[in-house]
This record gives sequence, C-alpha cells and structure tokens, in this order.
Amino acid sequence: MKDIIQYLKDLDANNERDWFDANRKRYEKTQKEFLELTAWLIDEIRKFDDEVPLLKPKDCMFRIFRDVRFSNDKRPYKANYGSYIAKGGRKSGYAGYYIHVQPGEYFVSGGVYMPPPEHLQAIRQEIYYHPEGYTGLLYKEPFKSTFDQHYFDSLKTAPKGYPRDWEHIDLIKNRSYGFGHHFREEELLQADFLQKCSDLFKIICPLNHYFNRAIDDNLPG
Repeated sequence: MKDIIQYLKDLDANNERDWFDANRKRYEKTQKEFLELTAWLIDEIRKFDDEVPLLKPKDCMFRIFRDVRFSNDKRPYKANYGSYIAKGGRKSGYAGYYIHVQPGEYFVSGGVYMPPPEHLQAIRQEIYYHPEGYTGLLYKEPFKSTFDQHYFDSLKTAPKGYPRDWEHIDLIKNRSYGFGHHFREEELLQADFLQKCSDLFKIICPLNHYFNRAIDDNLPG
C-alpha cells in the first residue's frame, strides 16, 4: 500500500500526460497491487454476502483516466484508485462495497451512490412503506457509531408523490444512500488494514441487502 499511496501523491502533483508516460511502470505496478487487493476483498465479501458473484477485479476497479469532455477541470488523470464490488457488477446500480485510496481521502463505504431514478424511487418506496426495517438498521450498533451518513444533494422538500408531513420524510429526501468510514493514512500501512475493511463491509452488509431487496421488489414490471 505504501507504493500506491506515494504514486498517487506524485501523480496528484504532476497530473499531465508526459509525467504519466514517464512513470508508466509505476502505474502498472501499483494498479496490479490494487487489483490484487480488490481480488482479496471480493473473496472475503463472498464469505458473508452470497449476493455478490465471483467478479473479476478489473471489472470492479475504476479507470484512472478522467473524462474531461464536459468538465472545466482538464487534468487527465484521477489521483485515486477505487473499486466497487456489488451484486450485478460495478455498473449495476445495486448497493455494494467501495474502497477509495486518495491522498488525504482514504475510506471504505457501502450503500448506493447516485442510483438511477428507478432504483432511487424503489428505495424511497420501501422506506416509506416499511420505515422500521430501515431505521432498525440505520440506528443499530455497531453500524450507527461506525459509518458516517453521506446524503448527497438532499432535496429541500418531499419527493414528488410523498406527503410533506410524514414523520420520517427526511429519510426519503436523499438522492444517495451511501455510508462511509474514513481512515488515517497510517492505518493503511498496518498489516491488518484489509481485514479491517472486510470487517467494516460485514457490518454494512445487512443495509446493502435492504437496498437491493427494495430495488428488486419495487421496480416496475
């Protein structure tokens, strides 16, 4: 992990194609290490989550190359490595397990981030009709004290079709249902770091199942 962190720090400070090409061997070496890390996590997650298939690590890891076509930020590379392990694969829209390594931003997370509209509506519907199932997981230990709630782009009012005066209305205003646990850099260098990641993923597994069941049960058709 030390080489991965240092490479990403150097890439962040030299985010240009000439530097990247001159350091391509470092990229290939650290990418391989992160793929091996991802493979280990896939195997560990499958021990407690039978919804996750035998995925290929390369299908879980995000590309380092940025799409700059519609961005004012023209830096060509991401200064992070990340992998998303989920039922149906990285692009499925299902809740899953994510690991993110970026200088100053090290975390694992679970849940579902920016789901497609039909998946988001399915989750909201499940929470609305069965709020106790969701709150029972959300406020249960050790989850409650372990994971931060990341409700990105929360709506200012009730989603269309839901009553504003519902007692749990804040629970369905979110556009994302993602939950993270951050690490200090020195924690990534400890021998038990990957085991800690697996243990954290095990804690969030019931919530992932809740979201995925909501998606499967409430999608139209």
